[in-house]
Amino acid sequence: MSVDWSWERAWDALPFLLEGFKITLLATVLGFVLAAALGLVIAVVRHSGPKFVTVPLRMVTEFIRLTPLIVQLLFAYYLLPQFSALQIGITVLGIHYSTYMAEVYRAGIDAVPPGQWEAARALSLPSSRTWRAVVLPQAVRSTTPALGNYAISMFKDTPFLFAITVVEMVTAAQQYGASTFQYLEPITLAGVIFLLASYPTSILIRRLEKSLAY
Repeated sequence: MSVDWSWERAWDALPFLLEGFKITLLATVLGFVLAAALGLVIAVVRHSGPKFVTVPLRMVTEFIRLTPLIVQLLFAYYLLPQFSALQIGITVLGIHYSTYMAEVYRAGIDAVPPGQWEAARALSLPSSRTWRAVVLPQAVRSTTPALGNYAISMFKDTPFLFAITVVEMVTAAQQYGASTFQYLEPITLAGVIFLLASYPTSILIRRLEKSLAY
């Protein structure tokens, strides 16, 4: 196996990596949408739901958050063979990260001033409208930067999907290396693509955080 860099090999590997990048991006976007929506539901239920619901829900979310993502992927993959590996990967990513996003949402909900709740009660607003028109707009606004950081973390965790045979970008790089016995170029390019995709997003999130602080 050669360790000499070759631009020719790099350009040859690039199309394979870009195909894998499409899967990486798809898993990240769909997984994030699922995590953001489910996390919000978990946060609202845990904040206002009855105790016989919130206690088991808290136990389940703690279990998911404190067990390794790769174990959850393998468990779901072997438990649900009727679904495709990509479907399972997206779902498990979404559920796993929803437990973290739920805590972010809860912090945002708790940060809503008590006067806002009192004003809604004084106006006799229904509970659903209080959440929809008063609480959630403020909570989501304050938590947007933190949710963006979790999106980046999810993006960087997509290589774990290799464990259930999903050919995302890093797996595509490894497969190219295995077929050519040249790993330096594809693995390096995979890292560069991750950097080029993550760094501008992190800058955007920092700017968004500063703008929302005012």
